[in-house]
This record gives sequence, C-alpha cells and structure tokens, in this order.
Amino acid sequence: MSAKKSTQTMKPATAAKKLGVYLPATPAEFQERDHTIDEVEALQENPPEWLVELRQNGPHPRPVIAVRLGVSIAGLARGGVTDPLTTEQINDLREDRPNWLVRERDIQEEVRKEEERVTARDAQRAAKPRS
Repeated sequence: MSAKKSTQTMKPATAAKKLGVYLPATPAEFQERDHTIDEVEALQENPPEWLVELRQNGPHPRPVIAVRLGVSIAGLARGGVTDPLTTEQINDLREDRPNWLVRERDIQEEVRKEEERVTARDAQRAAKPRS
C-alpha cells in the first residue's frame, strides 16, 4: 500500500494575504473555500481579471498601503488609516502629503538608515579574525 500524498491547503484569508489583496473584495467563491498551495501559485502566475483589477485599483490591505506610501503599518495606524484604501485614495494621500505621512516617512527613513548601520557593523564584526 502506498501512502496518499496530502495536499496542503490554506484558509481564504491566508491565500488573500499571499496574493496581496483585501479578502472582502475578492469574489465570493474565493472567500468561501480553502485553497491549495498549487492554486495560489497558479493565481500568482496567471492572475484572473478580478485579481489584476484588485491589485491595480484596490481596495488594498494595510501592508500594501504601507508599502505604497513608504511607511510602516504602525505608521498607518498612527496616521489614522485603519480601513482599506483604493489606489486613487493612496495617490491622493501622496499628492496631499498630510503632516502624519511626512512624519512617518521620515521615521521610516531613519529606521532604514539604522538597519543599514547595524548590518554594516555586523558584517565588519564578522570579518574580524577571532583570536
């Protein structure tokens, strides 16, 4: 007897997260059942029209909004952005540049610089010969 290969599945929320889309905006048939890893990979490689549309126009989940605005997810919360936004709303924020967005981008830049400094320091320490 041979063992039957188990197919791993993921909940719709996990699949939506992997696809970078807001779950409530996906079609009902996507929301109502679990998805195999192969199905999600197929959607990544050959996205249907609804997925292309969601990725282009939204509404977008917080991680996507944060990346598009150049801030952290916590920065979005501090700025009062807790709901999904469309691409148009994100572009409006980029153009309007509210004070919170300018401040959060500055914070994100400082975090990036500190991460680079620590990485360089660690690389330098690793390169030193041990006695």
